Amino acid sequence: MILRAMASPLAALGRAVMGFMASIGRVSIFASQVAGHTFRQPFYFKELLQSLMNIGYLSLPVVGLTAFFTGGALALQIYAGGARFSAEAVVPQIVAIGMVRELGPVLVGLMIAARVTSSIAAEIATMRVTEQIDALVTLSTHPIKYLVVPRVVAALFTVPLLVAVGDIIGILGGYLIGTGSLGFNSAAYLHNTVNFLEPLDIISSLVKGAAFGVISALMGCYYGMNSGRGAQGVGRATKGAVEAAAVLILAANFLLTSVFFTI
Repeated sequence: MILRAMASPLAALGRAVMGFMASIGRVSIFASQVAGHTFRQPFYFKELLQSLMNIGYLSLPVVGLTAFFTGGALALQIYAGGARFSAEAVVPQIVAIGMVRELGPVLVGLMIAARVTSSIAAEIATMRVTEQIDALVTLSTHPIKYLVVPRVVAALFTVPLLVAVGDIIGILGGYLIGTGSLGFNSAAYLHNTVNFLEPLDIISSLVKGAAFGVISALMGCYYGMNSGRGAQGVGRATKGAVEAAAVLILAANFLLTSVFFTI
């Protein structure tokens, strides 16, 4: 009895670990299939252009507002914290490096996960429930080639641009708060911002954006393609896609930061 009681938690832990590893394997196989179809003909440029519009252009308002208010709040927080050590002058530098290295890419990635990943998962899951994916197969159209590849490629190219826009708007938000409320000189603020940033900071921000975009689109497509039947299946697929994308974005951010900035 004692051995059985001790073995039960271990068995549950083992099942959880095995399930987690199986999930990683399924996602890896799916990602390899997407990569394999990316450079094969035919190319569905209409789907690609539509995905570029949905992922890129239509995400600009939420990305811009998020970055602007984050940059302004960051300036206020750094000024208040720096005042304790008479270091208020570092506001421009810290806002710039904080937005470009971390907050800009991560916030844009999470916004894309909330907006785009959920939309992709719900759309593809609904197509699966209504048997539209089966219809594509009947018409000799590969679902991954037609549905997944355009979305992943679009996210790969548009999310870094969104990150760049978010970085600029976030720094602008800090600039407006710094010069309008905190008493900073406009020219000195801009001079400190430009001089403090290095090319590696910008490169790392764009690389993170590309990685986060691929993760967001890939998770939305994977959960949508593997959704259950009915409305509950669509809901579970959407929820799982957003959760997986958010966690993987934060994990990828840690790994990329370690690669770029480990001394």
